[in-house]
Amino acid sequence: MSLVRRASVDDAPEVLRLRQVMIDSVFAGADTAAAATQWHSASLPTLRARLAEPDGDFVAFVVDRPERPGALAALVAGTLEYRIGRADNPHGRVGHVFSVATDPDARRRGYARACMEELLQWFRERGVPHVDLNASAQAEPLYASLGFARKPDPSMRLTF
Repeated sequence: MSLVRRASVDDAPEVLRLRQVMIDSVFAGADTAAAATQWHSASLPTLRARLAEPDGDFVAFVVDRPERPGALAALVAGTLEYRIGRADNPHGRVGHVFSVATDPDARRRGYARACMEELLQWFRERGVPHVDLNASAQAEPLYASLGFARKPDPSMRLTF
């Protein structure tokens, strides 16, 4: 029996908590402690709605904390995106992985890998030929072991 399960609507507060764990570890010092979680209450209804869509383009896989009922130890989330096709992806399906997070005291147990494997299978079942993610230096060995490779990325961002 797998430790990994698909996140449910009831998991939404814990999913947000683990997303904050990821944000804090990747962007340390970017937010003040007081402002770091203010967005959670605004985000919660949207996250609950997305988790309630069984056939939607968003999914999260989690591992429960066995010693703390109702708490999560690890999270991986992903979306299925459409982009106009091209030669190596004529149907334009692209997966995107984000919010890979494990509580600090639950790390090095294979939880993130197990969640990633479930998410990658979810993408395969939907005919996704490409999966993208942004890797921290600490997580890059995990992703490389799963077959991810660095790519030249001309990405730019506009923030309103």
